[in-house]
Amino acid sequence: MSNAIVNKADTRPAGAGPVRVMIVDDSAVIRGVIARWIAADAGLAVAASVSNGRAAVEQIKAVDPDVVVLDIEMPEMDGITALPLLLKACPKAKIIMASTLTRRNAEISIKALSLGATDYVPKPTSVGAGDAAEAFRRDLCDKINALGRRRQAAVRAVPAQGGALSLRKASMVKPQIVAIGSSTGGPQALNQVMAALAPHLNVPVVITQHMPATFTAILAETLSRHSGLKCTEGADGMMLEPGRVYVAPGDHHMLIQGRGGPIKLTQTPPENFCRPAVDPMFRSIAAAYGAATLAVVLTGMGADGREGARAVAGAGGTVLAQDEATSVVWGMPAAVAQAGLASAVLPLPAVAPEMRKILGLSR
Repeated sequence: MSNAIVNKADTRPAGAGPVRVMIVDDSAVIRGVIARWIAADAGLAVAASVSNGRAAVEQIKAVDPDVVVLDIEMPEMDGITALPLLLKACPKAKIIMASTLTRRNAEISIKALSLGATDYVPKPTSVGAGDAAEAFRRDLCDKINALGRRRQAAVRAVPAQGGALSLRKASMVKPQIVAIGSSTGGPQALNQVMAALAPHLNVPVVITQHMPATFTAILAETLSRHSGLKCTEGADGMMLEPGRVYVAPGDHHMLIQGRGGPIKLTQTPPENFCRPAVDPMFRSIAAAYGAATLAVVLTGMGADGREGARAVAGAGGTVLAQDEATSVVWGMPAAVAQAGLASAVLPLPAVAPEMRKILGLSR
């Protein structure tokens, strides 16, 4: 038995009305909790609720959801096995991996991103009352809304928002550091950018990607494998070395206290609901490096990075932003671009070449 529940009332053309969600989890309790959260959001609707990957694969084509929330550990067929089959049956669906926060599940979630999943959410040990459950609810519903609307726009072939953007002149000072901020869609984008940036990189790179603890260590390992660069989580007191990459560890803001470091990790309150957040890292680098800063804002929800980019621009540094067409969610880079803080707004494949040009790296 699949314990399937299909909401017949919500069967309507994809791209119209509420974002339609398929819930795939072997826990009836978790399916019920997520379904209640979705029902409480006027912009969302449960399209189907099933207890394993096999049932999801069997039903997804008929259900045609905008978003699938996919558990990793399930009987009959687990999430990582179901993922490519779901994408084959419904290529435009956005899939969010959901798993309890263990190293194994974090590794599987990062692997799932490379196989076509769009994002991930770590499940708390309890989905009852409490701060962790509320954070999970907000994170999950925000991602469902953002990704679902993106999928609906793609189905309807809605043109990119575009419009004229006010661009700043790039700094005339050669950068001595690269700072990158990203969120939803960030791991895939970072892999692409860092692999293309790697040859002859001669400045340190610091990265804040919205991720929980455990995930950030695995992200650093993944970036190392893809780029050939030495990538590590930042640690308190660590000095920066040219050609190395430092990833802000989950649950800590990462600050740079002077040219060359040291790194300072803090657990001051979240900013933009995030810790680590991009804004505090950008602000610290603007203070330390001034016009010798190259800041890059890649795909992600929300506006984290905008005020930090404002500090970089105010100090005379250069800011680049990813464009809408190639962003999984054009939130963070849009906030920077629409505030007139970017020197260029670029498709993802053009980001690393522009960075190499600004850094004066050989082709």
